[in-house]
This record gives sequence, structure tokens and C-alpha cells, in this order.
Amino acid sequence: MHDDDDDDDTTTYRVVVNHEEQYSIWPDDKDIPLGWRDVGQPGSKEECLAYISEVWTDMRPLSLRKHIDAAAGETES
Repeated sequence: MHDDDDDDDTTTYRVVVNHEEQYSIWPDDKDIPLGWRDVGQPGSKEECLAYISEVWTDMRPLSLRKHIDAAAGETES
């Protein structure tokens, strides 16, 4: 099923990120939910998603990346 609402979406969004460095978009006219912060990238849905695809190159949560890096450091010792 195709949703035509996306074609008519005139909402301005902003890119937000949480403590695990996971990205999302949020409508600009709504308060950002707790645990998320604005990264200063407003725009259309397509612009915000394009920005996210450029900057969010590692989908693993930050805590997992730190854990893997720490484990790799222990095995190199």
C-alpha cells in the first residue's frame, strides 16, 4: 500500500540523536522527547533523512561499540 501523505508532507523536521548516538527525525513544532537532543539540522523529511544517511554510518549503539572496542583492546594486550 502506498501512502500519498508523504508526497504532501510540508512539515519541517529536525534531526535528533540520543545518548546511544542513534538518529531520528522529529517534527520541528513539537518538543524534543527526553533523552534526545537536536543536532541542528532542520529541513524536509527527505533532507533530514539524507543527512542521517551521511552521518550515521555505524548503526551499532554507542554502548555496544565501546564494549567491542574494550574487548578488542583486552585481546591485543
